[in-house]
Parts: sequence; structure tokens; C-alpha cells
Amino acid sequence: MVVTSQIMSLEDYFNYDDDTETRYELEDGELLIMAPERDLNLRIASFLFAYFLQQGIPSYRLRIGTEIVVTGTRATVRLPDLMILTEELATALKSASRSTVTMDMPPPQLVVEVVSPGKKNRNRDYRYKRSQYQARGISQYWIVDPIEQQITVLSLVEGLYEETIFKGNDAIASSILSTLNVTSQLTVTKVLQETL
Repeated sequence: MVVTSQIMSLEDYFNYDDDTETRYELEDGELLIMAPERDLNLRIASFLFAYFLQQGIPSYRLRIGTEIVVTGTRATVRLPDLMILTEELATALKSASRSTVTMDMPPPQLVVEVVSPGKKNRNRDYRYKRSQYQARGISQYWIVDPIEQQITVLSLVEGLYEETIFKGNDAIASSILSTLNVTSQLTVTKVLQETL
């Protein structure tokens, strides 16, 4: 839901404070209220956070609730469900006054979005964020879709995302996972069913 008809700049967005705990995204200069997350989405993001932590990714590189500035027609700020930061980005955020990945910072290594019901949400995750995260140079973008019971892994190859879709007991293949000493295969079923 659009909050105001006024087009905002990044500076306007960063200075915006309505004295509430409402979460917002900025999409092409429009301030959008982010509905409270579904419990399922939070459980999936928490499960993946814990999984990556168990596989040896340090906690300071894992983020839930960190914003990222991306390119759009106008100023756009996204609020992914989960991010894995690179070492360089974790260092850059240490001195930041706000937990926002700005355009002058390196991109995260991975962004995960959990799809919520509704055509607008699906379009946002599958179309708009895909092109924005690709343009931002994010190595991998995972779209976890509990509705379709699948996980789409988008890997950046020569500036474009290559897509692989995993379902059921498919082991998720990912360059991020292959660099870890994975003790157990991560499958779509594990991500979607262990969160029930």
C-alpha cells in the first residue's frame, strides 16, 4: 500500500520517521507499507539463518532486516528476508549509521526472498527484484516459494542471472553451498517442511 503520493528521494526515505514500528520499502520513489510478515515466511528465513550459521557462515555476515538500495526508475530500497554479506560488506556496514546497504558498498553474496501470496508480491519477487538484484551485482538470489513448493536459485553469470528451479527432495545446488563443508544436503522439502 502506497503511503503518500509524494515522490521521495533516498534522502527523504532515510529521514522519514512516523514514530511507529511500521516497515517500509521505497519503490520507484513511492513509500510502501510492508505488511507484517506471515509466520511461515519468518520461519523459513529463520530456518535458513540457522542452517547457514550451522554450516560455518559467521553470524556477523548473516542479516535479517537489513535494507538494500537498488536501481529503479526512481529511488528504490528493498527489505529482503535474509542476506549473506561478503566480508567487505560486513566491514562497510560496521561504520554505517543505519543497517542499509547503499550503492557505494559492495553487494551482498546472497539475497533470499520468501514469496507471499498475491499477484503483486509474486511479480515483485520474480520480476522486479530479480532485475534489480541482477543489476546490483548480487551473486545469488534465492526465491523461496511455499505456494509453488519450489526454490529458484538465480546465479549471476557474466552479468545475467541463470535460473535453476528445485522441487521436493532435490538437493539445492549453489556455489555458496559448495564452498561450505555442508554436513547435510539442503533440500526444498527440508526448507519448506521443517518450518511447519
